[in-house]
Amino acid sequence: MTSLRVRTGVIGLALLTGLAAPPTTATAADTPSGPTVEERRLDGAVPQEILRRSGFDTVATDFARALDRARSYDAARRAVVREGTELWRRAVDRAQGRGPAAGDLSRDDDRPLYWARLGMTRALRAWEPGFRLGEERRARLLDELERGSRGQDDIGFPRGRGTKRVLVTGFDPFTLDRDIRISNPSGAAALALDGTVIETADGPARIETAVFPVRWRDFTAGTVERALRHRLPRVDLFATVSQGRVGRFDIERTNGAWRGGFGDNENTGRPETVPVPDPASQPQWTSTTLPYAEIVAAQTGRFPVYDNTSVTEIPAGGTEQVVRPEGPTPGSTARAGGGGDYLSNEIAYRATLLRDRLGLCEELPGGHVHTPVLRFGAGNTTEVTDPEFVRDRLDIIGQVRSIVTVAVSATERTRG
Repeated sequence: MTSLRVRTGVIGLALLTGLAAPPTTATAADTPSGPTVEERRLDGAVPQEILRRSGFDTVATDFARALDRARSYDAARRAVVREGTELWRRAVDRAQGRGPAAGDLSRDDDRPLYWARLGMTRALRAWEPGFRLGEERRARLLDELERGSRGQDDIGFPRGRGTKRVLVTGFDPFTLDRDIRISNPSGAAALALDGTVIETADGPARIETAVFPVRWRDFTAGTVERALRHRLPRVDLFATVSQGRVGRFDIERTNGAWRGGFGDNENTGRPETVPVPDPASQPQWTSTTLPYAEIVAAQTGRFPVYDNTSVTEIPAGGTEQVVRPEGPTPGSTARAGGGGDYLSNEIAYRATLLRDRLGLCEELPGGHVHTPVLRFGAGNTTEVTDPEFVRDRLDIIGQVRSIVTVAVSATERTRG
């Protein structure tokens, strides 16, 4: 998810680490006490229709009942972990065709998970238990709920050497004030691919996935590093994925240490350097180690795939920002990576910086993939779905799978 330089009129926004200090967790100080901007959108007609037409409309009320049965903080925590994990698994099962469809929305739809989670977080924020909870403990429960319902605590790979391990991440829908019907194909891909096995030139590879929020505060609190720190040393390849430009995939060559400040799902944001631990050693740029040349050359689907090398920088000794089509120049200051200056660039920057700080740059392929923008069919300005919308989302999901397959195969050939 990148802002992709909205100021210059580029169409489509996409969600576009150190070891010195551990990433922080949510605290009462940075967790809103009342309903958030995201949660307040939940009562609109469109979110309610999506929940009803997917069978997820009872998730929040069922969760509230589970909370009410808790007679202690430990019992509440168990309920939160159980219900959050169950929501993720239910969404994955629906996307992968397991169990009843429970509604007429297509199974590939990522939006029921998003809106159901918000119903749960709103219920937890408003919950008044019969024991003393306190805002700090409530914030911990909210953090547990977020991680569990996003698949971040459900990442598990087989032991041994027979199967490659691939980690893929996606994002929530965003720019909801522009069109509350929006779906994010990266989140849909995460649901469709979680726990699946692909056949590569070097044998099977298992994909595990997770979804991240479109919120600056979570990234500042270290949600990416916490989810990936102990996983990256154990995987053979990772790809952060988000929605990007119209009609094309991009493999983003370079990521920048700059937030452009475009509003997130809570309508907050300010321009600043990406805040990471040990800022004194923070580089302005990080690079993909995905086999971009092989991915671009392969026939992965109907959308073209580009090796995107462009960045925006302030040259060394300069004061004005400049677009560099071939990548950054020595000593420059980042103003946008290939994936822009929004959260897609930031997850790519944070994940690749963590890779480098863990000493894995030379051995771990990883980087960012931007999908095409998912749009409704011509003339559809009110309906929550249509055939073109579903077709494109399915095609994007399939092409993400193909890109990952090519990346794993190409990496093995290079190592061999």
